[in-house]
Amino acid sequence: MNAQEKGDGYTADLLRDGEAWLQYAARSTVLQEDPSSLTDLHDRALADPKIQALIRDIADFHGVLVTSHKNAGLPIHKLLFLLDLGFGVEVPEINAAVEAILAHKDENGVYQSKINIPRHFGGSGEDTFGWALCDAPLLLLALVRAGVDYEASIRQGVAYLLGFFAGDGFPCVVSKELGRFRGPGKKSDNCPYASLIMLRLLSEIPEYRDSETAKGLADGLLSLWERSLEVHPYMFYMGTDFRKLKAPALWYDIVSVADVLSRFDFVRQDPGFREMTAVIRGKMREDGLFVPESVYQKFKGWDFGQKKQPSLYLTFLCRRILERSRQ
Repeated sequence: MNAQEKGDGYTADLLRDGEAWLQYAARSTVLQEDPSSLTDLHDRALADPKIQALIRDIADFHGVLVTSHKNAGLPIHKLLFLLDLGFGVEVPEINAAVEAILAHKDENGVYQSKINIPRHFGGSGEDTFGWALCDAPLLLLALVRAGVDYEASIRQGVAYLLGFFAGDGFPCVVSKELGRFRGPGKKSDNCPYASLIMLRLLSEIPEYRDSETAKGLADGLLSLWERSLEVHPYMFYMGTDFRKLKAPALWYDIVSVADVLSRFDFVRQDPGFREMTAVIRGKMREDGLFVPESVYQKFKGWDFGQKKQPSLYLTFLCRRILERSRQ
């Protein structure tokens, strides 16, 4: 059997040798097994020292200033990783993180991060709670994934952020607390990362999943792929580094973008998306596994935190994308 045949379908037995947290992710989020049948696996996964370290890191959710949204050590990225593995508010520290998010909401229903924007970048130079379109959607996404009441706590903020939609993406927008700050790009450009995480948020909300906004965002990202050699808004490139396989899917790279796009039925036959998945498929080894090509140092010690051996978690992400692309 060749690599393509091995990679055409997602199978749970690929993860048979995976650590408990990865087995739990596959069985709870992909196979959607009854939680009552996974109690022992849940507890073994939760006891993993690496999982415990992440849980400790999110306990003081606003204890880390947001100075770079690419920072894999930010509590919001770690919280979303844990939620994506299938853990939820049954874990006290995750519940505390959710409550910490809920405690800081502006009059528009948008949740805030603790940020310090220096004066020379247009901010106050002081620690303050505010939001940017490159973090606010992630906070809303975490609340959705954690099962927080949508009508009471999420709908208003989503509707407010959607008001900034500009045809095929979202511009660099910040709350009034952050002053004149904006990212390094033309003011008239849309921000690819803000657009990506807004699309990821919409993928979790049934009423927006097939909306014109979702379609416009997908088209915008696919257009950037098609014009990757000449268009780089806000210094977001889709070049060599973008095409390196990397996990978790938390920033702007081929795994992150393809993962979000693959969640939408209307994207899966798009030629650009098919090209993107072909790039991923082409990196599959003969045994159907994937090796990380780039890593986050904050995840050193995880199977995806090295570039020498196959990573079952990266394989989990890539095979899931490829399986969705077949539907």
